[in-house]
Amino acid sequence: MRTILVALILLAASLTPAFAVNPDEVLADPALEARARAISAELRCMVCQNQSIDDSNAELARDLRVLVRERLTAGDTDDEVLAYLVSRYGEFVLLKPPLGFNTVLLWGMPVALLVIGGVVIFRQSARRRHPVPAAPLSEDEQKALDAILADRSGK
Repeated sequence: MRTILVALILLAASLTPAFAVNPDEVLADPALEARARAISAELRCMVCQNQSIDDSNAELARDLRVLVRERLTAGDTDDEVLAYLVSRYGEFVLLKPPLGFNTVLLWGMPVALLVIGGVVIFRQSARRRHPVPAAPLSEDEQKALDAILADRSGK
C-alpha cells in the first residue's frame, strides 16, 4: 500500500508544469519578473508551437524570454513588448491572436464547410423522399406501351 502511495505522489509531481525559465534569466525586481512571466505565458514558442516560451526549453524560447526581460528593464510597457515581438515575428508568436479577418477565416471555414455539406446532404435526401412524378405518357406512347405489354402477355 505504501509503494502505491509513493507511486501516486511521484506521478502527481511529474504532472505539475515545469517552467523552463533558467535562474540566470530571472530579474531581480519581483514586479518586473511577474510581468515578464505574464508576457511569456502569452507568447508561443516558434519551435514547439503549442507551448508558451515560459514552458519551453528551446533555445529560441530562451532568446525570446531574455528579449522580453530586456525590453521590460528598458522601460517598455507590456503592450509595447508584445507589439515589438509581433512586429518581428508576426501574429503567430501570440498564443491567443486577436480576432481579425485571418483568424475568423481560419476558424470559420471548417464551420462554413460543415454547414454547406449539411445543407447539400439535406437537400439530396429530401429529393429522394419526394421524387418528382414522371410526366404522363402521350396517346402514342400509351398505345405503344399497351402493344408491348399485349405482346408479352400473349407469349
